[in-house]
Amino acid sequence: MFKIGCHLSATKGYVHMAEEALSIGANTFQFFTRNPRGGKAKPVDFSDIEKYKVIAAEKGIEKILAHAPYTINPCAARPEVLEFARETMADDLARLEYIPGAMYNFHPGSHVGQGSEEGVRKTAETLDIVLRPEQSTKVLIETMAGKGSEIGATFEEIRGIIDSTKLGDMLGVCLDTCHIYDGGYDIVGNLDRVLEEFDKIIGIERLCAVHINDSKNPFSSHKDRHEVIGGGSIGLDAFSRIINHPALRELPFYLETPNELPGYAAEIALLKSMYKE
Repeated sequence: MFKIGCHLSATKGYVHMAEEALSIGANTFQFFTRNPRGGKAKPVDFSDIEKYKVIAAEKGIEKILAHAPYTINPCAARPEVLEFARETMADDLARLEYIPGAMYNFHPGSHVGQGSEEGVRKTAETLDIVLRPEQSTKVLIETMAGKGSEIGATFEEIRGIIDSTKLGDMLGVCLDTCHIYDGGYDIVGNLDRVLEEFDKIIGIERLCAVHINDSKNPFSSHKDRHEVIGGGSIGLDAFSRIINHPALRELPFYLETPNELPGYAAEIALLKSMYKE
């Protein structure tokens, strides 16, 4: 079954997100764990969670993806920024233990002049602090576009984070189509080769989710500006190959395109029409 959803606001809780997802033809969804610019999360609403579990079981909603706020930097140079990232991630993961099957996605951070090797080391150190052996939530490192001092724009850097983390077996990867294309991996012209390289360096079994976004920028631009599906430089033909590729087609796909609900509904319908059952 094609697992497709989009990014939804978590302001009104899990039940509201599930109902919104179903209303636009989605069978999964992504959400920010708190304000995307950072700050405290709302108290856990156990009643909402229990009602959500019933809806999810009845309607087949699974593999929802929680996204860490954009502002955290797990390899920050400034101690107070680094501590904020670690406190936020630890709190997010504790809360997600109440949601069976949820995954947690985060940006691996920016080294801000420390160098990529130190960035990789510090992000792994952050993961050593926040991961717990008993947790059930899979944690996903997102592929990045390589703008500025971002780490995670190469498969080697992601592999370095995994290898440097004590509980590396608990980590997976979320492939962002806009980021990876902007980062210099040609998913339009040679998707097979990109996935073969991913498998060789990281291991295809670690690929757990896909952010499906077109790009406003050309190949290898090292920028990060999402576009609606078919409206950018990746294009519909490439997306058809992506969602039907044997290594990807069973994964959950999450739209992060510049859209409101009606636009997401149209994109979900379009992608469903392209998916070969």
